[in-house]
Amino acid sequence: MNLVLIGYRATGKSTIADLLHRRLAMPVYHMDSLLEERFGERIADFVAKHGWDAFRDSEESLVKELALLDQVIIDTGGGVVTREANVQALRRNGFLVWLRSDPEKIAERISWNTDRPSLTGAKSAVEEVMDVLRIREPLYEAAADFQLVTDDYSLSRCAEIILEAWRDWNEALETP
Repeated sequence: MNLVLIGYRATGKSTIADLLHRRLAMPVYHMDSLLEERFGERIADFVAKHGWDAFRDSEESLVKELALLDQVIIDTGGGVVTREANVQALRRNGFLVWLRSDPEKIAERISWNTDRPSLTGAKSAVEEVMDVLRIREPLYEAAADFQLVTDDYSLSRCAEIILEAWRDWNEALETP
């Protein structure tokens, strides 16, 4: 069973994935980093040259590869849930954890980051986050086996909570 982190950017997915990796000694795959390695450039540059559809196609291909693995931690990109094929592939052998955060806190965290392209062309970071979350929150919720608001805890505590939920999930699967 894989441990899969989903959620909007800047909710703590990458850091929590690394913390879980240290505690579980399971390999961790950061999808955005893997895609940038494959592209040979930042995601923002790839999207500017090839568009969002090409990016989502590449992302879907990577999801299919990673979903075939077992006992790994997968740190997904924020938009992975926009394609049902991704969700289905990840759910086959994964416990999906939705990391949530207040839109204003997300906007504050991403306002300095130019590595990611605008998703909506909205006027402000807060407006963009809210616009995208209006679309994605139902998708995250439908995909998630467990959800956690990361604003309420340290990232280390978030990892502990997720680990406990993941272990409970695995025990429930093993119980006849």
